[in-house]
Amino acid sequence: MSGSVQPVPTPSAPPVAGPYSPAVRAGDWIVLAGQVGFGQDGKLVAGGVEAETHQVLANLAAVFADCGTGWGHVARATIFLTDLGNFATVNALYEGAIGAHRPARTTIGVAALPAGASVEIECWVYDPAERALEPT
Repeated sequence: MSGSVQPVPTPSAPPVAGPYSPAVRAGDWIVLAGQVGFGQDGKLVAGGVEAETHQVLANLAAVFADCGTGWGHVARATIFLTDLGNFATVNALYEGAIGAHRPARTTIGVAALPAGASVEIECWVYDPAERALEPT
């Protein structure tokens, strides 16, 4: 597997809207594509930035579970917001999801997101668990 990038099966993730994988493994890293507030029906949840953020965090948790990992292994997160005025709301919900863990993070204001979403979050997860399976 060394040197390759492989999609990770993510049956719990919402359907993708393009030619990409919700998660890929690259050596010791699992890279998660940005998640927006799509439900399992592939549509953006109603209720504004708070409802979307709850769904984004639920989507990330589902992808983490499919990958056998969780927030405690996240090294970096990037949050994209269409309105930085929503920073405090999104930040509070994010903090509730990550608990005491404090990955590196960047928040970026953007003009637009897919399907008119208000928030998107992507993550890089450090997960060398697969290394235990490789011969020494």
